[in-house]
Amino acid sequence: MAETLLFNALRQAIDEEMGRDDTVFVLGEDVGHYGGSYKVTKDLYKKYGELRVLDTPIAENSFTGMAVGAAMTGLKPIIEGMNMGFLLLAFNQIANNAGMLRYTSGGNFKIPMVIRGPGGVGRQLGAEHSQRLEAYFHAVPGLKIVACSTPYNAKGLLKAAIRDENPVLFFEHVLLYNLKENLPDNEYIVPLDKAEIVREGKDVTILTYSRMRHHCLQALKQIESQGYDPEIIDLISLKPFDLQTIGDSIRKTHRVIIVEECMKTGGIAAELIALINDNFFDELDAPVVRLSSQDIPTPYNGMLERLTIVQPPQISEAVDKLMTLHI
Repeated sequence: MAETLLFNALRQAIDEEMGRDDTVFVLGEDVGHYGGSYKVTKDLYKKYGELRVLDTPIAENSFTGMAVGAAMTGLKPIIEGMNMGFLLLAFNQIANNAGMLRYTSGGNFKIPMVIRGPGGVGRQLGAEHSQRLEAYFHAVPGLKIVACSTPYNAKGLLKAAIRDENPVLFFEHVLLYNLKENLPDNEYIVPLDKAEIVREGKDVTILTYSRMRHHCLQALKQIESQGYDPEIIDLISLKPFDLQTIGDSIRKTHRVIIVEECMKTGGIAAELIALINDNFFDELDAPVVRLSSQDIPTPYNGMLERLTIVQPPQISEAVDKLMTLHI
């Protein structure tokens, strides 16, 4: 076991997969000589050459379209978005090309590509650099969407995403890159479509993902001091949801809180509530509660930025309110 930072866990995954399969390559802005904006691809160009770690112009629509074409012809591109918000410039290529071509070609083409990079609300990065794109892409057919949250699952999920034959949107949170964790020395893979039970409990199911996993764990001490035994589940897979794990938990607790950094209107929680009501309504003892970010562009001001996203005290307060609710 070796202690590893999350950004290095991602780098290890890319390095191992590039060494294992010479059809895997990386492209994006400053991924080569500079090593990526968060050093996920540091020095890989020295090992694999400049054609497998390809520095691109500042033209997201162009190099994303090129990556789709490369995937169609048998290569396995890994696109790094310097900031995931910039990939809105390639929405057409991701949605109309990457997501659809396997279907519209009658299965003649596979699109084994990964689109990864930093996103989420950081520390005063401003509205355009604080995007949460998971909801933007959630309605696009043909995409898989994953959000890593620890060095362990970051490495295992990225390896699985690279090996998958479909386009995978791989979300990394800008404030989690320096998380540390001991990783196994042996190779491992984490399934793309499975949620993780972070803590087992019997009173209330807390569904979360990405950075909010850690906010839920920060709230745990207060929740336990109130006498409650929560079950915390990291969704990991945002498309498709792991309804098996979610359903098993709801049948046990009968109460659900969803904690997300996504915006409330049209967010991940909104879709998840609909699915829970469709599939597990009779198991619920109370309406599903969602804690989401404010529906405003993220302010640059640090105090206002903090107020736009869910904080640990709000989570413990929501648990107490839900547990004392009489229907």
